[in-house]
Amino acid sequence: MKSGINNINWNFDNSYSKLPESFKEHIKPIKVKRPELVLLNEGLAKELDLNFSHVGKEELSALFAGNVLPENSNTIAQAYAGHQFGNFTMLGDGRAILIGEHLSKDKIRHDIQFKGSGKTAFSRNGDGRAALGPMLREYIISESMHNLNIPTTRSLAVVKTGENIIREVNLEGAILTRVASSHIRVGTFQYIAARNKIDELKILFDYVVKRHFPKLDESKNKPIEFLKIVLQKQIDLVVNWMRVGFIHGVMNTDNMSIAGETIDYGPCAFMDIYDPKTVFSSIDQMGRYAYCNQPIITKWNLSRLAESLIPLIDDEQNKAIELATKIINSFEKKYEDKWLEMMRQKIGLFGEEEKDKFLILDLLTWMHKKKVDYTNTFGHLMNVENIKDKVYDDIELKEWKKRWERRLLVNSSLEKSMKLMKSVNPLIIPRNHKVEESLQEANQNNFKPLNNLIKVLEKPYNNQNDIQEYQYPKNSKEKYQTFCGT
Repeated sequence: MKSGINNINWNFDNSYSKLPESFKEHIKPIKVKRPELVLLNEGLAKELDLNFSHVGKEELSALFAGNVLPENSNTIAQAYAGHQFGNFTMLGDGRAILIGEHLSKDKIRHDIQFKGSGKTAFSRNGDGRAALGPMLREYIISESMHNLNIPTTRSLAVVKTGENIIREVNLEGAILTRVASSHIRVGTFQYIAARNKIDELKILFDYVVKRHFPKLDESKNKPIEFLKIVLQKQIDLVVNWMRVGFIHGVMNTDNMSIAGETIDYGPCAFMDIYDPKTVFSSIDQMGRYAYCNQPIITKWNLSRLAESLIPLIDDEQNKAIELATKIINSFEKKYEDKWLEMMRQKIGLFGEEEKDKFLILDLLTWMHKKKVDYTNTFGHLMNVENIKDKVYDDIELKEWKKRWERRLLVNSSLEKSMKLMKSVNPLIIPRNHKVEESLQEANQNNFKPLNNLIKVLEKPYNNQNDIQEYQYPKNSKEKYQTFCGT
């Protein structure tokens, strides 16, 4: 009988590690001194068919620190490139190691990755480690995104390493275990394409199609159909970000997943006061990745993917460029249609009327002018009891609501419209100041605020009891900033 970490139901089938050596580096995590498990996502573990109930905390700590590895794991660091703030760089997993691909009972494949597990060949001048705060932040935000019904990588565990890492100050080290459909990025294609080896590019493309889009095998031009699917997945994803006011903060091409999942939670945050130009990242001085620019950057990133695929689309380069350009140029119309559909749902509209766009834009213009809270304004429209603000007595909003209420009754009833609104408008988001408070306490070894926050964020669409402290932004004129934490 198996015991310990090999009796957890791991079921590894490691396909990426069998790709050519140029795609990755075989490397093991660097062991840490005193691993200590601080978070374990039991709900996610159940979804993965993993059973940790009979494994002690000490063993789990060693497992999620990489000090011991499960049977049939095959640890690699993946190579990729990326346009970082517009500048192309050859990159790779500089502080992350993929331990394997786990198949759940329903044969769904999941990458299991350690983040902060030590130096790799791609670390450049980095130490390959991560600090506790950023790893806890990724756990909070990625799980919140999942509960908001937005495609995302997920967080299975966080361990403290018992070691300090040096940034501007000494910080407590930590390792996050991340779960993803895969860690294949736009930047993965860029890395292989930049090597000018068409055979390797075809190997990668065929692998991705087989893993993520097997139905494309029936297509006449698989690269073109692949580009169409990835474009639509990214539109769906970013429209979801816009729906809840999420700002990724670092939309480099190495942070865009081919699977259409939100990946790499660095300087991310949620918008409080509605302002399309909101940017939180301390390193984004020009606002390249501001809230309103996210769809623009998505198209830009997809263009870089299309460029990488040119040799596979058609033997005649000009024809390949023409075909790819047509797909990329379809972005604006598809995005606008999807965004309008999303915004109609946010204000409870059924069907399509010619003036819907103006009704939506008039509301957003009022929100911007009055500097009101994005999330709570939709809560106010849903008549949520504990969302109160004198700004909602504004005469301009009252006039808008008269037009809105007339429109609601065109294709629906008020009851059906409210039900629709409640399905897409969260009452709870990870408020930036509450995230920071919980991280500060966790750094002092007090995990109660963090656990309370995670618990509240599990049901963002429900009108829970005693959640008022989580529903409002911090009343402060101080600008909130986030950092990559690398």
